[in-house]
Amino acid sequence: MAKLTDEELLGRVEDELSSAQGNNDELSEIRRESLLRYYAEPYGNEIEGRSQVCDTTVMDTIEWIKPSLMRIFASSDEVVRFNPEGPEDVPSAQQSTDYVNYILTKDNNWFNICLSWFQDALCQKLGIVKCFWDDADRWDREEYHDLTDVELESLISSDDVEVLEHTEKRDEEETEEEISLVEVLHDVTITRHTRKGRVKIDNVPPEEFLISTEAKNVEDARFVCHRRRMTLSELREMGYKVDEDLVGAGDDVRMDEQREARFSFDSSSYGIYDDTGVGAMREVWVNEAFLKVDFDDDGIAELRRVFYSGRQIFDNDPVDSIPFATVTPVPLPHQIFGMSITDQVESLQEIKTVLMRQLLDNMYLQNAGRVAVQEGMCNLDDLLTQRPGGIVRVKAQGAVQPLPTPPLQPYVFQMMQYLDQIREERSGISRMSQGLDENALTSHTTAAAVNQVMTAAQQRVELIARVFAETGVKKLAEMVYELVQKHQDKERVIMLRNEWVPVRPDMWRDKMDCTVAVGLGNGNRDQKAMQLAQLTQFASQAMAGGLSIVNEQNLYNLGAQMIENMGFKDVESFLTDPSKVERKGPSPEQQMAQMEMQNKQKELEIKAADIQVKVQKIEQEAAKDAVDAQLKMAELKLEAEQKRPVAIGAT
Repeated sequence: MAKLTDEELLGRVEDELSSAQGNNDELSEIRRESLLRYYAEPYGNEIEGRSQVCDTTVMDTIEWIKPSLMRIFASSDEVVRFNPEGPEDVPSAQQSTDYVNYILTKDNNWFNICLSWFQDALCQKLGIVKCFWDDADRWDREEYHDLTDVELESLISSDDVEVLEHTEKRDEEETEEEISLVEVLHDVTITRHTRKGRVKIDNVPPEEFLISTEAKNVEDARFVCHRRRMTLSELREMGYKVDEDLVGAGDDVRMDEQREARFSFDSSSYGIYDDTGVGAMREVWVNEAFLKVDFDDDGIAELRRVFYSGRQIFDNDPVDSIPFATVTPVPLPHQIFGMSITDQVESLQEIKTVLMRQLLDNMYLQNAGRVAVQEGMCNLDDLLTQRPGGIVRVKAQGAVQPLPTPPLQPYVFQMMQYLDQIREERSGISRMSQGLDENALTSHTTAAAVNQVMTAAQQRVELIARVFAETGVKKLAEMVYELVQKHQDKERVIMLRNEWVPVRPDMWRDKMDCTVAVGLGNGNRDQKAMQLAQLTQFASQAMAGGLSIVNEQNLYNLGAQMIENMGFKDVESFLTDPSKVERKGPSPEQQMAQMEMQNKQKELEIKAADIQVKVQKIEQEAAKDAVDAQLKMAELKLEAEQKRPVAIGAT
C-alpha cells in the first residue's frame, strides 16, 4: 500500500475546490447581490435625470430582528448549560458550564462574535464561526532601563527570554579622595517567547468559506475549506518555513467582488485585495482544507487537514472534526444553505424602489412640469432659467403651454401598504413589534389584544433564535468543551461566581449532554417579571403558613431570576447565595435534628410521668387491698370466737 504523494493530495484538494459551493458560482453572485441590497446600493438600471432613490426594506427588516436575537443570546453570562448524566456528574457539569461560558464571554468577545455571526446569516444565507485551539508562539519585544544586577538576573533567568541589546552604566559619586563606584545599572532589550494556548473563536466571512455541493451540514461534509489571505510574517509566526518567493494559490476575482461589495457602503478601498505588501508583509492566498481521503491507501477514507499555499504544504494531519459552526435563519431540508431574510424581502424592496421612483418623478413633474413651446416664438434662454418671478419673453400669446402631468393616484400608496403587509407576513417584523403607532390603542383595542399581536409577531423571530441555538450555538459550545478537554493539560485558576476556582478540564467526562440556555417561549421581560412576582408571593405565603415546600435557597433562586430579568448580570452584587454562607451556628439540618431530639425527649418525659402515676395508682390499690384483707381476717377471727362453746363452771 502506497500513501498519496504531495502532488496527488494537492490534486485531490484542487478537484474538490473547483466544484465547491461558493467558488465562482451562482451562490457567490447571490451573496454579493445580498450585500448590495442590504446597503441599498443602486441596481444599475437608473436613468439620468430621473429619480434614483432605493428602498431599504432589507436593511430595516434585518436591523429589527437583530436586537431581539442579541437580547436572547447576549444578555446573560450563561449562554449554554451542561446537564449531568448521573449524580456523580453534578460537580463537573456545573464546573464545565461555568468554564465554557467563561471562555465564550470572557476569553472571547461573545457580543461581537454573535453580532457578526447572525448578521452574516440573516443577510447572506449562512453565518460561520471557526473555533480552534490557538497555540501559536508569540515573541514580544520589551525594553527595561536602570535595572540592578539582581533584577537583571531575575529577568533573563527564564528560558523564554532572549536578550537583544544590553548596555551598562555606572552611577558615580565624587569625593575629595577618590571616586567610589556605587552601583552598576543595566539597560536591556529582550524578546519574550509566549506559549499560551487558548480557545479562539473567529468569524469567517462567507466568501472565504467553501463546502462540497452535496453537503447537508459541516460535520458530514466531504470537503470544507477556509480560503483567506495571509502575510508571510503571519505564516512564520505560526512556525512555518516560508520562502520569500512563495507563489500563492492565485487570485479569486469573484471573492474580490464579494469583499468589495461589503465595503461599498462607504466606498472604502480596503475591500479589494492588493499585492502592495513587500517582503514579510506580502500577502498570499492560503487554503485550510478539511477533506475525507484515503491517504494511506487502506481502503478507508479518513478526515485530514491540509494547510497549504500554492504548491507548498505546511500541514497534513489527521483530525477528529471540522472546526466550523454554522447558522442559517430559514433552514431548507437536506442542504446546508437555507434562506436568508434578504431572500424573503429583496423582491419587495425592488418593487417598492420602482414605485418610489415613479412617485418622486411624478411629484417633480407636478412641481416643475414640462412645457410645449412654439418654435421661434419664445426666448429659450429665459425659459430654461428657473427662478422665482422670472420673465419669459414671447412674441405671441400662447407660445408657451404647460404639458399635462397625470396626477398622483391613491392606488400607488395602497400598493406600498400592501407590500409592507407582505413583508410583515414573510419576516414576522410588523409595525406593532417595532413600536406602537397612534392607532395601536383605541377604544376598541384592549391591552390584551395588543399583547397578543406583539407575541404573534415575535414567534418568527423566536423560531429563528431557536434554530440558531440548536444548530449553531450548541455546536460551538460542544467544540469548546472538546478543545479544552483535549489540549488544556494544566490547571487554570479563574474567577467564577465571585470565587477563585481551579479548573481541570482533563478530569471531565469525555462527553456531556449540552442544552442551550436561552429565554425562549416565556414572553417578554414584563410578562416574566409578573410571573416571578406571583411566584415570590406564593413562596412567601407558603413560608408564612409553615409549609416546608419552600426554603431560603428557593427564594434566592427567585431573586436571582428577577435580577437577571431586569438586565443586571452580576447577581452576587445584590444577593448572597445561602449555600455559600459560612454559618457560625448549627446548620438548618442540625437545628431540625436538635428540635426532633428535644421533641423525643419531651415525649419520653411524658411517658415516664404516666408510668409513675400508674405505679402510684397500683401501689395505692395494693395498699387498699392489704387493708381490706386485714379487715376481712379480723372479721373472720371475730366470728370464730363468737361461735366457740362456753366451759362448765365458768363464772
